[in-house]
Formats: sequence, structure tokens, C-alpha cells
Amino acid sequence: MPKLSSAPLEPPQRRRVALVAHDNKKPDLLDWVEFNRGTLEAHDLIATGTTGKMIEERTGLRSTLLLSGPLGGDQQLGARIAEGGVDVLIFFWDPLEPQPHDPDVKALLRIAAVWNIAVACNRATADYIISSPLFANRYAANLPNFDDHSRRLLPTPAAPQKSKLHREKASHGER
Repeated sequence: MPKLSSAPLEPPQRRRVALVAHDNKKPDLLDWVEFNRGTLEAHDLIATGTTGKMIEERTGLRSTLLLSGPLGGDQQLGARIAEGGVDVLIFFWDPLEPQPHDPDVKALLRIAAVWNIAVACNRATADYIISSPLFANRYAANLPNFDDHSRRLLPTPAAPQKSKLHREKASHGER
């Protein structure tokens, strides 16, 4: 019979979970948060403005509120990701509705991929993430090492070349 360790179990890790939803997806995210309230209340929540207010009104869960997504909240969240302040991004975005801040949405998803954080863009993926043993236990995602990128030498811009016409005018004393 294997011996059991007498070391105390480590408490579950508090995750920093960002919650974002486009207008047409807010009801789905609210349902998901309500269903997972018991799990989410043990973690630190971050949300874009409107979404966070709606979550608090419906579930009582408090979150760090950022600006509304179109007003800079997506960019604020991207900055938090780059600074290591987000572990999981639950972003129910609407692929069928054009968004006026679509470049910000793309930038947010890009920075999440760059920094290797878990991202759910729909309820099925969010269910997989929150029900994973890795969500509740100690887990450190492999962070990319950008040392080489930061130390790279960029070419010095060359002086602009004068056009043939400009050189001909200059040789004839014209300006």
C-alpha cells in the first residue's frame, strides 16, 4: 500500500479571471457566471465596465471594473495581460455582429495569445477551462521569453536617397 504524504495540501490558487462580453453575448455570459458563481467567488474577477456592472447586479459578485470595452476597457485589459495581471480571459465575443472597436478586440485576443493565457471565446470553452483540474490547482503557464526580442539590434535607417531628377537639378544649380 502506498504511503500518503503528511504534507498539508496547498490551498487552491486564486486566479485572476477577466470577464468580457459583447452586447449580444452578455446574457450568455451572465448565465455562465451565475451557474459558476460558487467557483468564481474564490477568484479575483476583472471585467470591462458594462459587463462587470451587470454581473454584480445579477450575481452579487464584485470585480475590478475597467472602462467599457469600446471606451478603452479592452485596451486596459490588454495592458493587464501584458503586465502579468490576468490568468484567464473569458471573452464571449459576437462573431456575427460588426464592432466599432474591432481593432481593440483583435489586439486583446492577440496579446492574450502572445502571453499564453487561457482564453475562452464561447461557453463550451469557458466550461472546459473552469472545470479543468488545472484551474483549481497550482498551475503556472509557460510564459514566453522575449529577452532576444528585447535585445535585438534594429537596422539604422539609411539617409533618404535623392531621386534622379533631384540630383540632376542639383547638378545644374536648380532648387
